[in-house]
Amino acid sequence: VQLQASGGGLVQAGGSLRLSCAASGRTLSGYSMGWFRQAPGKEREFVAAISRSGASTYYTDSQKGRFAISRDNANAMVYLQMNSLKPEDTAVYYCAGTTRGVGARPYEYEYWGQGTLVTVSS
Repeated sequence: VQLQASGGGLVQAGGSLRLSCAASGRTLSGYSMGWFRQAPGKEREFVAAISRSGASTYYTDSQKGRFAISRDNANAMVYLQMNSLKPEDTAVYYCAGTTRGVGARPYEYEYWGQGTLVTVSS
């Protein structure tokens, strides 16, 4: 499956952005999906994940209540709605897919999009 992330940009603290991930090449419903992010000089870190059907979602404590992951298998899209953004959310955001169950480690995902930059100004 090929993944293409979009929707990043510059936003003020407290603002919102919705990231999109378009999948092509294979049926999206066969993949658990995740969002990761990587800030300059830091390791890639888990943000959120969603099961194949969309019935289960997972977040880190710092994103819980602010971010929401969703998917539209019919249109092969995955979304990350980000609210109440903080400067520390600034990073390149990546969508990723795996044929295995949902995971929170980058190595658990076989397929990666190219990333979209989110910059949150204070």
